Amino acid sequence: MPPSEGRPDAPAPPHAAAGASAPAGTLLVIAGPSGVGKTTIVHELVRRFGGAFSVSATTRAPGPGERDGIDYWFIDEPTFQRWIDEDRFLEHAQVFGRSWYGTPEEPVRREIARGRLVVLDIDVQGAENVRRKVPDMLGIFVLPPDEAELLKRLRARGRDDDAAIERRFAESKREIARARGGRAFDAFVVNDDLRRVTEEVASLVAARLGQASSGASAT
Repeated sequence: MPPSEGRPDAPAPPHAAAGASAPAGTLLVIAGPSGVGKTTIVHELVRRFGGAFSVSATTRAPGPGERDGIDYWFIDEPTFQRWIDEDRFLEHAQVFGRSWYGTPEEPVRREIARGRLVVLDIDVQGAENVRRKVPDMLGIFVLPPDEAELLKRLRARGRDDDAAIERRFAESKREIARARGGRAFDAFVVNDDLRRVTEEVASLVAARLGQASSGASAT
Protein backbone atom coordinates (compact mmCIF):
# COMPACT_ATOMS: atom_id res chain seq x y z
CA MET A 1 0.00 0.00 0.00
CA PRO A 2 1.69 3.27 -1.06
CA PRO A 3 1.86 6.21 1.37
CA SER A 4 -1.07 7.86 -0.42
CA GLU A 5 -3.40 5.09 0.83
CA GLY A 6 -4.55 5.41 4.43
CA ARG A 7 -4.17 8.63 6.35
CA PRO A 8 -0.75 9.17 7.95
CA ASP A 9 -2.39 9.68 11.35
CA ALA A 10 -3.72 6.09 11.30
CA PRO A 11 -2.23 3.64 13.80
CA ALA A 12 1.05 2.12 12.65
CA PRO A 13 0.94 -1.56 11.63
CA PRO A 14 2.79 -4.09 13.78
CA HIS A 15 6.53 -4.30 13.05
CA ALA A 16 7.85 -7.35 11.25
CA ALA A 17 9.16 -10.07 13.49
CA ALA A 18 12.86 -9.96 14.30
CA GLY A 19 14.88 -11.93 11.78
CA ALA A 20 12.26 -11.56 9.01
CA SER A 21 13.87 -11.66 5.57
CA ALA A 22 12.00 -8.79 3.94
CA PRO A 23 14.24 -6.93 1.45
CA ALA A 24 15.48 -3.55 2.61
CA GLY A 25 13.92 -0.48 1.04
CA THR A 26 15.56 2.89 0.48
CA LEU A 27 14.60 6.49 1.15
CA LEU A 28 15.60 8.73 -1.76
CA VAL A 29 15.60 12.49 -1.23
CA ILE A 30 15.81 14.56 -4.40
CA ALA A 31 16.27 18.32 -4.28
CA GLY A 32 17.20 21.08 -6.67
CA PRO A 33 16.17 24.58 -7.70
CA SER A 34 12.83 25.38 -9.33
CA GLY A 35 12.80 24.58 -13.03
CA VAL A 36 15.69 22.12 -12.93
CA GLY A 37 13.57 19.11 -13.99
CA LYS A 38 13.20 17.17 -10.73
CA THR A 39 9.55 16.22 -11.27
CA THR A 40 10.20 14.34 -14.50
CA ILE A 41 13.11 12.47 -12.94
CA VAL A 42 11.06 11.53 -9.87
CA HIS A 43 8.16 10.19 -11.93
CA GLU A 44 10.49 8.00 -13.98
CA LEU A 45 12.21 6.62 -10.87
CA VAL A 46 8.87 5.75 -9.25
CA ARG A 47 7.76 4.02 -12.46
CA ARG A 48 11.00 2.16 -13.05
CA PHE A 49 11.57 0.90 -9.51
CA GLY A 50 7.96 0.43 -8.46
CA GLY A 51 8.54 3.12 -5.90
CA ALA A 52 6.26 5.26 -3.79
CA PHE A 53 6.20 9.05 -3.89
CA SER A 54 5.85 10.48 -0.40
CA VAL A 55 2.73 12.63 -0.05
CA SER A 56 3.29 15.79 1.99
CA ALA A 57 0.83 17.33 4.44
CA THR A 58 -0.08 21.00 4.10
CA THR A 59 -2.32 23.57 5.72
CA ARG A 60 -3.06 25.36 2.46
CA ALA A 61 -6.36 24.89 0.66
CA PRO A 62 -6.52 22.40 -2.23
CA GLY A 63 -5.95 23.85 -5.68
CA PRO A 64 -8.10 23.05 -8.72
CA GLY A 65 -8.13 19.31 -9.33
CA GLU A 66 -5.96 18.47 -6.31
CA ARG A 67 -7.02 15.41 -4.33
CA ASP A 68 -6.56 14.73 -0.63
CA GLY A 69 -4.11 11.89 -0.07
CA ILE A 70 -2.92 11.96 -3.69
CA ASP A 71 -1.43 15.41 -4.24
CA TYR A 72 -1.21 16.39 -0.56
CA TRP A 73 -2.78 15.58 2.78
CA PHE A 74 -4.85 18.72 3.35
CA ILE A 75 -5.17 19.34 7.09
CA ASP A 76 -5.97 22.36 9.24
CA GLU A 77 -3.33 24.28 11.17
CA PRO A 78 -4.30 22.98 14.66
CA THR A 79 -3.89 19.41 13.38
CA PHE A 80 -0.56 20.26 11.77
CA GLN A 81 0.69 21.82 15.01
CA ARG A 82 -0.44 18.75 16.95
CA TRP A 83 1.52 16.53 14.56
CA ILE A 84 4.59 18.72 15.15
CA ASP A 85 4.15 18.34 18.91
CA GLU A 86 3.77 14.57 18.50
CA ASP A 87 6.93 14.41 16.32
CA ARG A 88 5.08 12.89 13.37
CA PHE A 89 7.11 14.64 10.66
CA LEU A 90 10.44 13.76 9.11
CA GLU A 91 10.68 17.43 8.22
CA HIS A 92 8.37 20.43 8.19
CA ALA A 93 8.49 24.14 7.44
CA GLN A 94 6.32 27.20 7.07
CA VAL A 95 6.58 28.67 3.57
CA PHE A 96 6.61 32.45 3.15
CA GLY A 97 5.15 32.82 6.64
CA ARG A 98 1.82 31.36 5.53
CA SER A 99 1.12 27.70 4.86
CA TRP A 100 2.86 24.78 6.56
CA TYR A 101 4.24 21.78 4.69
CA GLY A 102 5.65 18.55 6.14
CA THR A 103 6.54 14.93 5.38
CA PRO A 104 4.65 12.46 7.62
CA GLU A 105 7.17 9.96 8.97
CA GLU A 106 5.09 6.83 9.57
CA PRO A 107 4.00 6.18 5.93
CA VAL A 108 7.60 6.61 4.75
CA ARG A 109 9.05 4.17 7.28
CA ARG A 110 6.21 1.71 6.63
CA GLU A 111 6.99 1.52 2.93
CA ILE A 112 10.75 1.28 3.48
CA ALA A 113 10.10 -1.63 5.86
CA ARG A 114 8.15 -3.29 3.04
CA GLY A 115 11.20 -3.09 0.79
CA ARG A 116 10.09 -0.20 -1.40
CA LEU A 117 11.91 2.80 -2.76
CA VAL A 118 10.31 5.91 -1.26
CA VAL A 119 11.00 9.24 -2.98
CA LEU A 120 10.86 12.68 -1.37
CA ASP A 121 11.05 15.85 -3.49
CA ILE A 122 11.89 18.55 -0.93
CA ASP A 123 14.12 21.58 -0.41
CA VAL A 124 17.62 21.67 1.03
CA GLN A 125 16.51 22.52 4.57
CA GLY A 126 14.07 19.62 4.50
CA ALA A 127 16.79 17.28 3.22
CA GLU A 128 19.06 18.32 6.08
CA ASN A 129 16.32 17.53 8.59
CA VAL A 130 15.58 14.15 7.01
CA ARG A 131 19.29 13.27 7.06
CA ARG A 132 19.28 13.73 10.84
CA LYS A 133 16.35 11.33 11.25
CA VAL A 134 17.28 8.85 8.50
CA PRO A 135 21.09 8.91 8.26
CA ASP A 136 21.20 6.18 5.59
CA MET A 137 18.96 8.01 3.14
CA LEU A 138 20.24 8.57 -0.40
CA GLY A 139 20.37 12.30 -1.12
CA ILE A 140 20.71 13.56 -4.70
CA PHE A 141 20.81 17.22 -5.71
CA VAL A 142 19.96 18.15 -9.30
CA LEU A 143 21.90 21.10 -10.69
CA PRO A 144 21.31 23.21 -13.81
CA PRO A 145 24.15 23.37 -16.35
CA ASP A 146 24.81 26.98 -15.30
CA GLU A 147 23.03 30.04 -13.91
CA ALA A 148 22.12 31.40 -17.33
CA GLU A 149 20.32 28.16 -18.23
CA LEU A 150 18.55 28.13 -14.87
CA LEU A 151 17.21 31.65 -15.44
CA LYS A 152 16.13 30.66 -18.96
CA ARG A 153 14.20 27.64 -17.63
CA LEU A 154 12.48 29.73 -14.96
CA ARG A 155 11.29 32.17 -17.62
CA ALA A 156 10.21 29.37 -19.96
CA ARG A 157 7.81 27.96 -17.36
CA GLY A 158 5.56 30.99 -17.92
CA ARG A 159 4.15 30.88 -14.39
CA ASP A 160 5.58 34.06 -12.85
CA ASP A 161 6.10 37.71 -13.55
CA ASP A 162 9.62 39.18 -13.79
CA ALA A 163 9.81 40.07 -10.10
CA ALA A 164 8.81 36.55 -9.05
CA ILE A 165 11.30 35.02 -11.49
CA GLU A 166 14.12 37.12 -10.06
CA ARG A 167 13.11 36.12 -6.54
CA ARG A 168 13.08 32.43 -7.47
CA PHE A 169 16.42 32.82 -9.22
CA ALA A 170 18.00 34.36 -6.11
CA GLU A 171 16.46 31.65 -3.91
CA SER A 172 17.77 28.97 -6.26
CA LYS A 173 21.34 30.29 -6.04
CA ARG A 174 21.12 30.27 -2.25
CA GLU A 175 19.77 26.69 -2.29
CA ILE A 176 22.63 25.52 -4.51
CA ALA A 177 25.23 27.16 -2.27
CA ARG A 178 23.66 25.65 0.86
CA ALA A 179 23.49 22.20 -0.72
CA ARG A 180 27.13 22.29 -1.80
CA GLY A 181 28.22 23.48 1.63
CA GLY A 182 26.30 20.88 3.62
CA ARG A 183 26.24 17.13 4.15
CA ALA A 184 22.68 16.27 3.15
CA PHE A 185 23.55 15.01 -0.34
CA ASP A 186 25.52 12.00 -1.49
CA ALA A 187 25.65 13.04 -5.14
CA PHE A 188 25.25 16.10 -7.35
CA VAL A 189 24.06 15.58 -10.93
CA VAL A 190 23.80 18.13 -13.73
CA ASN A 191 20.64 18.18 -15.84
CA ASP A 192 22.19 19.14 -19.17
CA ASP A 193 20.21 16.39 -20.88
CA LEU A 194 17.08 14.99 -19.22
CA ARG A 195 17.42 11.44 -20.54
CA ARG A 196 21.09 11.21 -19.60
CA VAL A 197 20.66 12.61 -16.08
CA THR A 198 17.65 10.35 -15.46
CA GLU A 199 19.79 7.33 -16.31
CA GLU A 200 22.57 8.64 -14.04
CA VAL A 201 20.18 9.01 -11.10
CA ALA A 202 18.60 5.61 -11.83
CA SER A 203 22.06 4.01 -11.70
CA LEU A 204 22.74 5.59 -8.31
CA VAL A 205 19.39 4.33 -7.01
CA ALA A 206 19.91 0.83 -8.41
CA ALA A 207 23.31 0.63 -6.75
CA ARG A 208 21.88 1.69 -3.39
CA LEU A 209 18.97 -0.74 -3.64
CA GLY A 210 21.40 -3.54 -4.48
CA GLN A 211 23.57 -2.69 -1.49
CA ALA A 212 20.52 -2.51 0.80
CA SER A 213 19.23 -5.89 -0.40
CA SER A 214 22.66 -7.50 0.05
CA GLY A 215 22.90 -6.10 3.56
CA ALA A 216 19.40 -7.33 4.44
CA SER A 217 20.13 -10.88 3.22
CA ALA A 218 23.50 -11.18 4.95
CA THR A 219 23.53 -13.42 8.04
